[in-house]
Amino acid sequence: METLSQAAGPGPRRRATAMESLKSIDSLSLGRTLTADDLIEFHASRLLLLVLLCGVQNRGQGTYRIDGLTKLAKLDFFVRYPEFFRRAAAHFNTSIAPDTSVPESKMIRFHYGPWDKRYYQVLPYLEARRLLAVEKSGSTYTFSLTPQGTAVSKQLSEDPSFAGLAARMREVKRVLGSRSGSSLKDLVYALFDEEVGAKQLNATIQ
Repeated sequence: METLSQAAGPGPRRRATAMESLKSIDSLSLGRTLTADDLIEFHASRLLLLVLLCGVQNRGQGTYRIDGLTKLAKLDFFVRYPEFFRRAAAHFNTSIAPDTSVPESKMIRFHYGPWDKRYYQVLPYLEARRLLAVEKSGSTYTFSLTPQGTAVSKQLSEDPSFAGLAARMREVKRVLGSRSGSSLKDLVYALFDEEVGAKQLNATIQ
């Protein structure tokens, strides 16, 4: 089956600014400012946790998956933007734990709502390290944790430095996890037209 890295191709529409790896920090030029958002491991860790904590579990196989790139991106959006998630939960009359976090990593407005072009680097990165299996059936991608990816994800979920992020993901799963990617996309446009829908393509969502 076609993988995401094959589908991404070399074209400029798919290409995003390359991120750095923790392994290459020592080789960076002096004076360059580097944040967690610039590190591929930062985004890779979040996506592993997202599939584990917001995905569907196959209890028989012990695996976790998210069906659809749209659903993965929209769940990631609500995880990355706590205030938008609070408003979505309120829309469904669902109470959630208070969360005053601000976005550590921002997304852009693209054709189907919130998007991050770095997915085209991070997902193949996880795939190449056999932490995530990416398959395409028809027009739908499925993202499944491998046994090794499941083990790494569970370690991350128990790490105190990821406690806040993991707690938010569990809340997102509880409130929105059962909804389809298309439903989540429609929800974003219905609730956040000014902040997302009215923005020009490639504009940053604040």
